[in-house]
Amino acid sequence: MRLSPTRRPVLLIPLAFLVVSLIGTGLLALPIATAEPGGAPMITALFTAVSAVCVTGLIVQDTAVYWSFFGQVVILILFQIGGLGIMSGATLLGLVVKKHLQLSSRLVAQQETQSLGLGDVAGILKLIILVTIGVEAALALILSAHLHLVYDEPLRTAIWNGVFHAVSAFNNAGFSTYSDSLMRFVTDPVVLLPMMFALILGGLGFPVLHELRPGQRHKPRTVHFKITVWGSAFLLASGALAILAYEWNNPSTMGDLEPGGKLLSALFHSATARTAGFNTLDVGEMEPQTLAVNYWLMFIGGGSAGTAGGIKVTTFFLLFFFIWAEIRGDTDTVAFGRRIASPLQRQAMTVVSLGFATVGVGTITLLSMTPFEFGEVLFEAISAFATVGLTTGITDQLPPSGQLVIIALMFIGRVGTTTFAASLALRSTTKHYRYPEERPIVG
Repeated sequence: MRLSPTRRPVLLIPLAFLVVSLIGTGLLALPIATAEPGGAPMITALFTAVSAVCVTGLIVQDTAVYWSFFGQVVILILFQIGGLGIMSGATLLGLVVKKHLQLSSRLVAQQETQSLGLGDVAGILKLIILVTIGVEAALALILSAHLHLVYDEPLRTAIWNGVFHAVSAFNNAGFSTYSDSLMRFVTDPVVLLPMMFALILGGLGFPVLHELRPGQRHKPRTVHFKITVWGSAFLLASGALAILAYEWNNPSTMGDLEPGGKLLSALFHSATARTAGFNTLDVGEMEPQTLAVNYWLMFIGGGSAGTAGGIKVTTFFLLFFFIWAEIRGDTDTVAFGRRIASPLQRQAMTVVSLGFATVGVGTITLLSMTPFEFGEVLFEAISAFATVGLTTGITDQLPPSGQLVIIALMFIGRVGTTTFAASLALRSTTKHYRYPEERPIVG
């Protein structure tokens, strides 16, 4: 019997992202969406719409000069929708209209808020809106004032650039109305530090923010909270130290900056590499070791149920705890004084394995279509899958077939593995029989 989307709520997630992407493609294909007459080719409109909805930030045309004000507004709306999560927005709308949540809607929303119980969904959805509006408004005010007063941008231009970058930062979208992204602000802490705060906050995930509410401060923190916060702090610090070590004397990146500027740019890049996609340094000129560091930062990504992508911080560190328990010969896997449920091990391994497989297939496919080197193509594939948006500079040189591969990677990375993991949880069943056991040799 065929299951309808309402009976299989996880299917609504990719369907919703697909519908919004197609609507965005249609709007961006309109002649009014481009700065020059004639309109955008369909492949360009599709690539940009999917990149925006999936909050990736990879582009084949310069956002600042190719798209008109109308086109830029469409892009902003698309990555705002994508960042909030289609299902979170739909469930909130259900709250406003019906004053209550149906079970199916709660299950769908829980896909975007994995560590919460069904009874917490209404509160988290309200928090999503409040935090989003508050952070974006505050950041937009800071950026707009600074751009107008310090960089002498006309007030209207400063306000638009401030709003665009505020929304883009909190949603980890990586789109910019400047042709060089944020490279012109590489030593400006008034721009970079508030943006870094916003993208980290959005990337932590709303279950973490839910535990930071005033009424929750004295309650015991969940393992999800501890893994996400401490894991994110570790990745931020270790990534920044590695970038500093490898790029300190590189004249093409941070070699000519003062020590304070080097530290600021390293911290910002470490944060943005975990799915925000803004760049203050020329990624294409980075040392090979730095690019390798970026591979891991991008692939891991941010927190669950937030605006970040990747396999998620909790998935990566849970797998570490599982491996450590196996090495020690422990029967149970323990993290922060709590036993981790066995099914989570299979789910984490599945997500990581699917991530590696998706990136591997995408890389091999792109290598067969393009003349670029392996490192450049691998970087592009991971960036697309993890919805990061950083590039070594080859995105706009990809043939249409290569752009379609990147589109598929972005879409899968945003909804594919997460949806699959949720479907595993929903499909878990208890069998009333067991097959005979054998022990193949491992290792």
